[in-house]
Amino acid sequence: MNFLAHIYLSFGDKDITIGNFIADSIRGNKFDHLPKRIQKGITLHRHIDTYTDSHKIPKISSKRLHKNYSHYSRVIVDIFYDHYLAKNWNDYSDTPLEVFVDNFYDQLEENYAILPDGTKRMMPYMISDNWLLNYANMEGISKVLNGMNRRTNNKSKMNFAILDLEEHYADFEKEFTMFFEELIIFSKQKFKSL
Repeated sequence: MNFLAHIYLSFGDKDITIGNFIADSIRGNKFDHLPKRIQKGITLHRHIDTYTDSHKIPKISSKRLHKNYSHYSRVIVDIFYDHYLAKNWNDYSDTPLEVFVDNFYDQLEENYAILPDGTKRMMPYMISDNWLLNYANMEGISKVLNGMNRRTNNKSKMNFAILDLEEHYADFEKEFTMFFEELIIFSKQKFKSL
């Protein structure tokens, strides 16, 4: 799953949210210097990723993309699924997406001192371009895919995946909806056991 899903699946716990968000910037087990609940957020993130990677539904979505994007297809699916979460936000939360996102950006700024360097570098772009809110529209997703393609020196061709999203929009949305229901249940169980 991508940024928005990980933040959402922290269930409103501010420290878990920070850990869940920064987890991809943390290598191995090098996070015992962080507060305990942030460590638990990192652990939750890793459980969510393992569950997602082994689940049959995201594999179906990924297979549809594999011919054109090879191993990047999983990353693209994560981005697509964040789009559907943002687009259908009111189905999952009583808090408007704009408010949820603004609150999260405030949390990032409050915890700036402990953020990994990679997160600190990314944060100004994320906030100024309002990535999380713009996941809800196709233009926002297109920008994300273009940015990801640039990061691979144009090798991934991920910028073209917006065409796949348009062509198979209903299929991806159906798969996201089925999968996310199961992922919420799984994540709540892991959250309670942390």
